[in-house]
Amino acid sequence: MGVEPWLVLGEEATGNGTARYVDSSVERMQLRVDDYVEGRHVVLCAGRPVPLQPTGTPGTYVAGIRYRAWQPWSALHPTIGIHSPLVFDLVDRWAGRSLGGCTYHVVHPGGRGYDRFPVNASEAEARRGSRFEAAGHTPGPIDVPSAPARAGEYPRTLDLRRAARA
Repeated sequence: MGVEPWLVLGEEATGNGTARYVDSSVERMQLRVDDYVEGRHVVLCAGRPVPLQPTGTPGTYVAGIRYRAWQPWSALHPTIGIHSPLVFDLVDRWAGRSLGGCTYHVVHPGGRGYDRFPVNASEAEARRGSRFEAAGHTPGPIDVPSAPARAGEYPRTLDLRRAARA
């Protein structure tokens, strides 16, 4: 998980006074890919190319993915839908198919809610791990969309809230 600021929406009148709500619906994930061959492989998230950047270590690339995790009743962008679950594919351009991938759920895929905080780091790690599935990637041939131009305010982040450019 990446650090994502919560935007203050402003003050609203409530029955007990004034409340200052924040939009906590947007989250960001940081992605690291090892043994990546630029030009041959591409990582897709929700069918869109992820703008991977080299780290200085051969074959290791990183990127960020910003997405709408949930739909609160009061939000900065009320018309943007939820992007969960996120489906990732590692595509071999030469073969034109997905080599594999995973599915990430914002919450437990079975809908489980926890009554208490994790007691230690191992339990917290197990809870995070249960949100990933090593299945759900796209089977069969894939037409890889062209890579987006690396421009804008955050060139290393795929922002799923923004419409895909043609």
